[in-house]
Amino acid sequence: MLMTASLPHEATVWHTVPIDKAIELLNSDRTQGLTSEEVAERQREFGLNELEETGGRTAFIILLDQFKNVMLIMLIAVAIISGIMDLMDLRAGTVASNDIPFKDTIAILAIVFLNGLLGYMQESRAEKALAALKNLSSPKVRVNRNGKILEIDSKELVPGDIMMLEAGVQIAADGRLLDVANLQVREAALTGEAQAVNKRLNTDLDEDTPLGDRRNTVFQGTEVVNGRGTVLVTNTGMKTEIGKIATMLQSVESEPTPLQQRMDHLSKALVTGALSLVAIVIVGGVIVSGWERLRELVEVSLSMAVAVVPEGLPAVITVTLAIGTQRMVRRHALIRKLPAVETLGSVTTICSDKTGTLTQNKMVVQAIHPPSGSVQLTGQGYVPEGDFLRDGEPITVSNHREIEALMAGCLLCNDAVLQKEEGEWAILGDPTEGALVVAAAKTHIDRHLLTAELERVQEFSFSSERKRMSVIVDTAASKKDEAIAILPTRDHLTPYLLFCKGSPELVLERCDRVLIGERPQPLTDEQRQQIVEQNNQLASKGLRVLGFSYKSLEILPDANEEDQAEQGMVWLGLVDMLDAPRPEVRDAVARCRSAGIRPIMITGDHQLTARAIAEDLGIAEAGDTVITGRELEHMENAELDESVRRVCIYARVAPEHKLRIVQSLQRQGKIVAMTGDGVNDAPALKQADIGIAMGITGTDVSKEASDTVLLDDNFATIVAAVEEGRVVYTNVRRFIKYILGSNIGEVLTIAVSPLLVSGGVPLTPLQILWMNLVTDGLPALALAVEPAEPNVMARPPHDPKESIFARGLGAYMVRIGIVLAIIATSLMVFAYWYTNQPDTVGSPGRWRTMVFTTLCVAQMGHALAIRSNTQLTLELNPLSNPYVIAAVTLTTLLQLALIYVEPLRNFFGTEVLNSTELLICIGFSSLMFVWVELEKIFLRFYFRNKRS
Repeated sequence: MLMTASLPHEATVWHTVPIDKAIELLNSDRTQGLTSEEVAERQREFGLNELEETGGRTAFIILLDQFKNVMLIMLIAVAIISGIMDLMDLRAGTVASNDIPFKDTIAILAIVFLNGLLGYMQESRAEKALAALKNLSSPKVRVNRNGKILEIDSKELVPGDIMMLEAGVQIAADGRLLDVANLQVREAALTGEAQAVNKRLNTDLDEDTPLGDRRNTVFQGTEVVNGRGTVLVTNTGMKTEIGKIATMLQSVESEPTPLQQRMDHLSKALVTGALSLVAIVIVGGVIVSGWERLRELVEVSLSMAVAVVPEGLPAVITVTLAIGTQRMVRRHALIRKLPAVETLGSVTTICSDKTGTLTQNKMVVQAIHPPSGSVQLTGQGYVPEGDFLRDGEPITVSNHREIEALMAGCLLCNDAVLQKEEGEWAILGDPTEGALVVAAAKTHIDRHLLTAELERVQEFSFSSERKRMSVIVDTAASKKDEAIAILPTRDHLTPYLLFCKGSPELVLERCDRVLIGERPQPLTDEQRQQIVEQNNQLASKGLRVLGFSYKSLEILPDANEEDQAEQGMVWLGLVDMLDAPRPEVRDAVARCRSAGIRPIMITGDHQLTARAIAEDLGIAEAGDTVITGRELEHMENAELDESVRRVCIYARVAPEHKLRIVQSLQRQGKIVAMTGDGVNDAPALKQADIGIAMGITGTDVSKEASDTVLLDDNFATIVAAVEEGRVVYTNVRRFIKYILGSNIGEVLTIAVSPLLVSGGVPLTPLQILWMNLVTDGLPALALAVEPAEPNVMARPPHDPKESIFARGLGAYMVRIGIVLAIIATSLMVFAYWYTNQPDTVGSPGRWRTMVFTTLCVAQMGHALAIRSNTQLTLELNPLSNPYVIAAVTLTTLLQLALIYVEPLRNFFGTEVLNSTELLICIGFSSLMFVWVELEKIFLRFYFRNKRS
């Protein structure tokens, strides 16, 4: 016997191998299965039939990574230097009695820790996609071992096992079929196809046959919906198709989102600028004043370093994204990862799976084609409501005998059940048969009456070889005229009637007559050719087409006389059906295009079906190229990169193909959203910038690999989510302008203070932290809920590679920072002179509190004015965002508390200001608001004159 070490299961293309050869290669036995010794040996060599997980980052490593941010590193250095200086003061005994040592150090380190914790909480979500795959692939299974049928845990399967399949079983390993009896397998989770696959034993398949067309093999994680079969297990564990998906999932590395990239760029720019200013201040100060003022220069540098870092920005961004998340939930989009909120607004391409995403995942009859002419059906999904239209006009089915007879065939030659569950119509049984039941239910025909009165007495089952199904009903037993009235032979009733449905070509070749009006007539060669051409035309549109016929019988044929019984039938007509598009998707696709977003269909379904749906929805135009997985398989990356620029439809693709398409788009700088619901979509969902899973029909695997889940499985919800993402990014830019403009003003004020006044730094690190966290933070949060601009979905997405400073934001921040610094330094010079007059009551150090107060209150005016770039504050509706008014009021009161509440005053090192000094601060602060409003007026007149 062959040694198990020589088993070729890893390399063999099993769907091309004959059954006997496959059994020989795996050293198995068709009737006895494997022995216990062989099983044990193979488990030692190949391991358990389960998915293996590669190691990821530990929680400690994730937490440690948060402190690699350059801004936090700089703050840590500032805290250490500040602590050293406080320690030197303690040893020298120069600390004031009411001062708290190390408070700056403690405050800075607390902010550093909180920022790190915030980042950790965002990144520490455990990756659960592999766990979901494991749950999907761990059922019980029946096998033949030692000639006995045993039920074992699926993880104990090994290559060479003989596995038994029956309806309802979840397949536990990949395998080659040995026997089938009407076996149908639902492979939608793996291939994306809604239609159950009829399995057969043929081996005339090419090596590169797509997964969805490998009819002689079964795959782990799929489900048997009908029939039974025997399988030779060929691959287990990580070598199965699901195992390959698990390998791809673990090999996909998450890329930073556009917002994360922009924030990283911002951090580096701020730190570089801060260090440059620190060097200039210290070196310049030493050159001008000598080493005597080194301590003062170091204090200035520390304050500048703290001022340049927007400590409150991470928290504001996180809260803003969380607010966006809540708004998206109200629009049926669940965001699993916060940065995905903003990334949605940057999306340039949406790669959508077809089944269940663009379509309803429900087979629906589109039209029927009796000999008298085609009739269209209206209605949605499985709801048994709709009209029969001929030439656009409704018709009454009871007035058309051919249609009535065809509908009777749809109901009687059928095993599916239409039922209402929790207010929703659903199909129990085969989706194709369910579509026929729904079509017939849209007529006046009472199915319960028909099936009760016309008892099925014999059946010739569907098989992959026969490609048709026939039933025989007993008409003699019927006592109800209503049941007889809809039969095609009501005037010449025989004891039995046979109804047949199946492949139009095979049904038609067994017909010699056609039902026209109320009587069968001879079927001419011309009529036969017209039916064949009509069938080919419908199939070329991607429609699933069935042919129907009937035959009158005087006696009941024997069970083995099916071929003879099905000869000489009467042709009833064709019925075409389709997994119909969602009605709202057409508008959603149009909105995508108006917003500059390109939709692409990537599906495992047949290319004709994919083309029909894509053209119907406006994703593609007639004649557009369709690329299949087989063609894509032979493309180099360069050729694929060229193709994805123009191709919008990909059909019959495998999981690795979807992944390559997404990667190709990303190589071209596109921000890609990938939608899907199946296991096969998971690697591409994880690779995409935004993975969007279906909440209702989606597998756990797809949901865990995604960033966003559509709660209503509605493609149109993606458009709503993109709109919210754009609003979020606009508001992020708005409050970044606000926060960093203020920070630049603070830095410049601190930098020039040693040149203008003596007596120390105007702001302590603790006061700066207060401004950056509270004075900046609360209004920034209010700005984060500004409503959407009217044209938010009427413009193309902004360049995903653009800097955070793009489109004038950087220039605005510098300009506002300079204006704020001029206001603050002017106040500082005046306040220093005013508080140091011999006849002035109070401490001469009050000028620092006046500078602190002026900077804080000036930022309140900035917050009020920055709500709009073009409209004056007086022109805005204050109720459109009342949070700004509330935040400005609260922050102003808190600032006054720092001056007039003694414990706060002592902690923050401020001094009491009299009413005159407070009014001076408010007067200087209001200049900030006036400046921003004047800018709007200037720009309004500038652009008006430019247009004229």
